[in-house]
Amino acid sequence: MRAAMRVFAFTLALLAAATMWSLPVREASAQAWPAKPVKLVVPFTAGSATDILARAFGQKLSELWGQPVIIENHPGAGGTIGAGIVAKAAPDGYTLLVHSAGYAVNPWIYPKLPYDTAKEFVEIVPLGGQPNVLVVAPEADLRSVQALIAQAKAKPGTMNYGSAGQGSGTHVNAEKFRLATGIDAVHVPYKGTPEALKDTLAGRITYFFSPISAAVSQIKDGKLVALAVSSAKRSSALPDVPTLAESGLPGFDYNLWVAVFGPANLPGETVTRINADVRKIAALPDIRERLAGLGAEPMPMTAPEFHAFVHDELQSSEKLVKAAGIVAQ
Repeated sequence: MRAAMRVFAFTLALLAAATMWSLPVREASAQAWPAKPVKLVVPFTAGSATDILARAFGQKLSELWGQPVIIENHPGAGGTIGAGIVAKAAPDGYTLLVHSAGYAVNPWIYPKLPYDTAKEFVEIVPLGGQPNVLVVAPEADLRSVQALIAQAKAKPGTMNYGSAGQGSGTHVNAEKFRLATGIDAVHVPYKGTPEALKDTLAGRITYFFSPISAAVSQIKDGKLVALAVSSAKRSSALPDVPTLAESGLPGFDYNLWVAVFGPANLPGETVTRINADVRKIAALPDIRERLAGLGAEPMPMTAPEFHAFVHDELQSSEKLVKAAGIVAQ
């Protein structure tokens, strides 16, 4: 009897020990991220600058994480439709937003957004920045910024320009240009960059401030004429194209950045993990080469640094929107 009791007690001890050692393993497994596919919501059409960078990094992140990274395009309303989806998503790191500089503009244009920009997102990491390039169709017979300005002033209100949507980075760039030159031109918003480029090629709109990554191949093929880039310095992707500052608009500088955001309350360790992994990928030689070919450059920032950057962008965007009188259409 005593022997049986001792065997029974020993068996219970073994079971208790096994349970004690297995619990941390199960908990760690449950907490491991990512444990399933990660969705990147792009609030612009496929082929847009935001989409191009999302796919470039998405492929590398999938390899690094060992999980599929799925790109979902939800274009419309200057990027606010896709942003609204992520704002309401569970803060578990499996639904993220890849947005452009238009993110900092939307709160000042759309008074009834379905989300609160300041409260429903967390800034994670930028993927890169690039200038826009001012393009026209060859048939437009415009070969310089000054020629475009002169034609616009000669016939006020008859020239039109496209954008990737009301409040998008391409729209803000065009409005900054309009304020700097004093021209009177008509804004034509599209769902995304590819649609605006298509109508520029067809001559249905006169000019478009396209992200370089989306237009560089058509410029090099002679299908579009590049008049100037929006950055303070020339782009390595188009070294022969002058800046707007060199074209008679001193001090002009606009950077179209693309970055990753998450829903509010995303765990700090997940934010730190994504930030570190994106920065690691941005430093890879093949990614740096690809970014350079697209006219984009890495923007290495920690999550707190990016948070401060976006705060500044929101403030400057508010001033620009008020000065240009941009309103939702």
